[in-house]
Amino acid sequence: METTLGTIFLSELLGTATLILLGVGVVANTLLPKTKGHGTGWLLINWGWGLGVFAGVLVAFKSGAHLNPAVTIGILASGASEYVPGIPTNFAATAIYMVAQVLGAMIGAVLAWMTYKKHYDEDCDPSLKLGTFATAPEIRNPLWNTVSEIIGTFVLVFVVLSIAPAGEASGLAKVDLGWLGALGVGLLVLSIGASLGGPTGYAINPARDLGPRIVHQLLPIPGKRDSDWGYSWVPIVGPMIGGVIAGLVAPIVF
Repeated sequence: METTLGTIFLSELLGTATLILLGVGVVANTLLPKTKGHGTGWLLINWGWGLGVFAGVLVAFKSGAHLNPAVTIGILASGASEYVPGIPTNFAATAIYMVAQVLGAMIGAVLAWMTYKKHYDEDCDPSLKLGTFATAPEIRNPLWNTVSEIIGTFVLVFVVLSIAPAGEASGLAKVDLGWLGALGVGLLVLSIGASLGGPTGYAINPARDLGPRIVHQLLPIPGKRDSDWGYSWVPIVGPMIGGVIAGLVAPIVF
């Protein structure tokens, strides 16, 4: 039975909201003052995002659990979308995926803010408050920051496209993001963060950065800074390029 556009929308919305709630939440727990996890560091953030992806993929199984416009566009570029059962391959479905992912990211960010509301109200470096929502480079160089995002996203999408059921010769024979696939993708994101996330904070997902950045702009957070829109194109353009490259390379390799 073909998955309806409404099912795709709800599945991606809830899955992405789950991912971003847990992801923004772990960064808030680490960076904001007077939290139980204050100062616990980069690896806790990596684990939080990785397990957030794991949970989000489980929630969004009905839609194939893309949760990321770069994954959606990478699957389309690879031609593997025909192997995702029940998911139509057309402009409307692609648009539904991406809109749901951004809206879900916004919902997740709002829920994380509500969870840590009193900590956002505390005096704190405004850049740290922004950093709980959106990514920023440690050394600002738009070209090389984009390259970092391309490489990280390429690894994500390329490995996702390598997943195949036992006994299959082709990785593109099945994009399987079920229970074990979900755990694998979560550990993959953990690995990308630990190994490649240092330069930019590894958005590797346009919705992950754009949705929470919009929420930061809109929320009444005391003492907040601007939302750094001058950088915001990097975590959109870089991941989309990385996803397309991975989608084109994967059929050749697998």
